[in-house]
Amino acid sequence: MEQKLLTKRGQALYRLRKMVEAMVGQVKALGDRFMRRGRRAARSEFRLLCACHNLLKLWRAVLAGAAGK
Repeated sequence: MEQKLLTKRGQALYRLRKMVEAMVGQVKALGDRFMRRGRRAARSEFRLLCACHNLLKLWRAVLAGAAGK
């Protein structure tokens, strides 16, 4: 792994991996199991969790912008 990370391609791939894993970890912190049964219901619940994640990021960005003024 250390040899792979020494290459530019390896570093770029690892950077992408860190972004995705961080987002999945944050969404799982909101809830790690689906409350509803069925694929369609689970998909809608997952989309709601993702929307909450994005709204929280926007809220934090607005707060950070307001604090900097």
